[in-house]
Amino acid sequence: MTSWSVVVPTVGRPSLHELLADLAKQPRQPDEVLVVDDRARPREPLAVATTVLRGHGRGPAAARNLGWRRSDSEWVSFLDDDVRLPESWSEDLLADLTTADALTAGVQGRIVVPRPGDRRPTDWERSTAGLEEADWATADMAYRRSALAEVEGFDERFPRAYREDADLALRVRQHGGKLAKGNRYVIHPVRPEDFWVSVRVQRGNADDALLRAMYGRDWRRLTECPAGRFRWHLATVLTTVLLATRLRPWAALGWAALTSDLIRRRVLPGPRTAGEITKMAVTSAVLPYAAVWHRARGTLRHRGSKPWPGPVKAVLFDRDGTLVHDVPYNGDPEQVRPVDDAAAAVERLRTAGVRLGVITNQSGIGHGRITADQVADVNRRIDQLLGPFQTWQVCPHRSTDGCACRKPAAGMVLAAAAELGVAPHEIVVIGDIGSDVAAATAAGARSVLVPTVNTRPEEILTTRATAPNLTAAVDLILRQSRRS
Repeated sequence: MTSWSVVVPTVGRPSLHELLADLAKQPRQPDEVLVVDDRARPREPLAVATTVLRGHGRGPAAARNLGWRRSDSEWVSFLDDDVRLPESWSEDLLADLTTADALTAGVQGRIVVPRPGDRRPTDWERSTAGLEEADWATADMAYRRSALAEVEGFDERFPRAYREDADLALRVRQHGGKLAKGNRYVIHPVRPEDFWVSVRVQRGNADDALLRAMYGRDWRRLTECPAGRFRWHLATVLTTVLLATRLRPWAALGWAALTSDLIRRRVLPGPRTAGEITKMAVTSAVLPYAAVWHRARGTLRHRGSKPWPGPVKAVLFDRDGTLVHDVPYNGDPEQVRPVDDAAAAVERLRTAGVRLGVITNQSGIGHGRITADQVADVNRRIDQLLGPFQTWQVCPHRSTDGCACRKPAAGMVLAAAAELGVAPHEIVVIGDIGSDVAAATAAGARSVLVPTVNTRPEEILTTRATAPNLTAAVDLILRQSRRS
């Protein structure tokens, strides 16, 4: 029987509740519905009757990764939080999945965008309707979990819901997976937007720059992304530059011609109301400059970028049971004994230029069994024997305190990333129990589990990357970096 889960990233839009209500009415229910709350600082939790994960505002790509990594189903169905589901959606989805052959890694659903019945669509409505022609859009896209794991999921350098789905589809196909289009469909209403929405969406040009940096000039063909108007926007900006030269009359004529053409192309298919014409005229005068600015910003930021997930820049070790033998509530530096291959493994990473840190739960502080000063003394002894480590992150809280730092929460990993000056996806966490792996997953980092007597069998079975010892874990990390 096909197992499947649903992952929905959200920023708390009211439409989420309508989607979840549609899901609850489906004749076939998923094994699990995972909602990823991607608000950076939610004032209150989402009032939904399903599993909610915290995304910490890192964008929809990171939110989807958090969701599918939490799932253990064969298939993961991604839905946007503003789509509506017809009554037959779940049955149609399962029909799509059960008819997929063994080489099919993903199956896309059709997207239907309602049009106004009494007038021509506005520019924003036509832009949204473009989703109907998009390939592999994650408004409704199901992937085998194994295919997602093979390519490390979505590229979290894409900060918005734009191009991250095209990049994922390319990497899945490069790894030999087939993608297919199914017979199910979702309805994608047009969200209300303000006057400047067409200018704001030009931020996507920075994401185009990332794709070009990774795949070269042929990136549009490879990712199956249609050609845009960037060259014309660049020409418009160049005419402005030429206004300061002796070519000023010709430059002014060129600017007027290009801007008028853009206005015409946006006005003629639309309702041609006074408000829409005004909006098109004003935004068309600004839009090319926004597009070029964001492309230039993206080109500078992403120069030299490699396909996801890229090289490992930092490794964070769990302390007790991973770097040193576990002595419960140890406050005595004299009892510190590194595991057999810890010194050599740490030195290999340091020689390779990898930044190093330690993340450790020390609930003994919260329970009053040891003091923070005693923990610091033990950590200094580890630094003397194995270090220096460039960051130490210590959680002093008890498991019942509800803090954001204690593993399996993401707090210490994110704090270490900030201190080391690296992105979470450039980090590998090495630990010996499931909470180490879960903390890495919650933060968007990679992980390697090195089992000990304290590791539960199910933690080994559900962890993708495992190694018998630190030497093998470092081998795995350095091999991955060389491939990147």
